[in-house]
Amino acid sequence: MSDLETITQKIAGAVGENSGLGKIIKVDFGDAGKILINAATVPNVVSNDDGEADTTIQISIDDLKAMATGSLDPMMAFMMGKMKIQGDMSVAQKLAPLLKG
Repeated sequence: MSDLETITQKIAGAVGENSGLGKIIKVDFGDAGKILINAATVPNVVSNDDGEADTTIQISIDDLKAMATGSLDPMMAFMMGKMKIQGDMSVAQKLAPLLKG
C-alpha cells in the first residue's frame, strides 16, 4: 500500500462521517497525489480526487508524517514554508488535530 493510500485511509478514519468542519479541504502532495476531504456533506467523503476546495494545503508527504508524529510543529512548518495554505486558514487549523497520530 502506498503512502498516499495509507494517509487517505487514516484521514478518512479521523474525519469520520461528520467531522463538523463543514468545508471542502484539499491536501496537495504535488506529484505524489492529492486528498480531497468533502466535509461539506454528511457523511463526509475522503478521496484522492482533485477538485475545487475552500482550503488547499500544500505539503510533502514526509512533512505531513512528521506533523502527525509530533516531530514537526504545524505552525513551524507553515512559517518555514514547508506547508502552504490557500483559502480559509481557520479550516486548516481545525483539521490539524484530526491529523495527529
